[in-house]
Amino acid sequence: MTAAPDWNWHGGAVEAAKRHFGGGNRPWLDLSTGINPHCWPGADTIAIDWHRLPEREALAGLEAAAAAHFGAAPHHVCAVPGSEVGLRLIGRILGGAAHHVAPSYRTHGEMFAGTAPIARGEARAFAGTLVLANPNNPDGHVTDTASFDAMLAGREGWLLVDEAFADCDPAASVAHRVQDEAPLIVFRSFGKFFGLAGVRLGFVIAPAPVLAPLRALLGAWPVSAAAIAIGAAAYRDRGWVEAMRERLFGEAAALDAMLGRHGFAPKGDCPLFRLIDTDDAYDLFDRLARAAILTRPFADQRRWLRFGLPGSGEALDRLDAALAYD
Repeated sequence: MTAAPDWNWHGGAVEAAKRHFGGGNRPWLDLSTGINPHCWPGADTIAIDWHRLPEREALAGLEAAAAAHFGAAPHHVCAVPGSEVGLRLIGRILGGAAHHVAPSYRTHGEMFAGTAPIARGEARAFAGTLVLANPNNPDGHVTDTASFDAMLAGREGWLLVDEAFADCDPAASVAHRVQDEAPLIVFRSFGKFFGLAGVRLGFVIAPAPVLAPLRALLGAWPVSAAAIAIGAAAYRDRGWVEAMRERLFGEAAALDAMLGRHGFAPKGDCPLFRLIDTDDAYDLFDRLARAAILTRPFADQRRWLRFGLPGSGEALDRLDAALAYD
């Protein structure tokens, strides 16, 4: 079958899947995204003052809390209404030509007016402006420290690192290396690790000369009062963050074991999702969708299928049963 553009473009297209596949009254199991199925639990308990505009001091507090979480200096951190917006605005601010490591997140190829894909093996020696994700989406590859050292040494262009999935393992991050003198910009997402994608909150970590025009474009109120309050509290909840990191790696190992029992070799170092390579990826996507389980296919990589974490033993068992059905 030919998958509809809705679920080829991004994860989370459950309503489009319902319209296409039906499924009756069965609840859908959405494994199409890399969003943590376990939301940070404090969001519903925070009182939001919807009557007032966000205060400058509250925004600064959010950015300071995020900076401490990232290991970056607060004056290098700028809140944006989702990392997607940050990526696109920085591309416009920097301008010029760029390359993006492929395969990767689709927006990386749309940030600059002139951009071209480059293979991961060529990125280490490439000196021009380069966009890459770490961990990478969709294959979960993590770029090692030595490679980043090589890419930053004697750099002629910018190195733009999308760390949307880096919260699971802080050792993968280079946010702490952002300086005013370094050609390095890092992007972070709040919603993926904290399971609150609807908050629409992200961050650009960049040299001050880059953040100045970015803040000018964003204006006085770049994010909502709810994003400020929820984000600041969540980033300060160190106990939850550490416990969740351990939990996610454990659940990813259980998903790996289950997929392995069905003959698949899952790959990826990000515990929020796993990618498999199989001859019948589209047939498998179709079969799972008809069982009301949505996964993530790729129009340009028809052997690939990505699975998000099921989030519970019951959901894992449901996926297990659907994969066993012949």
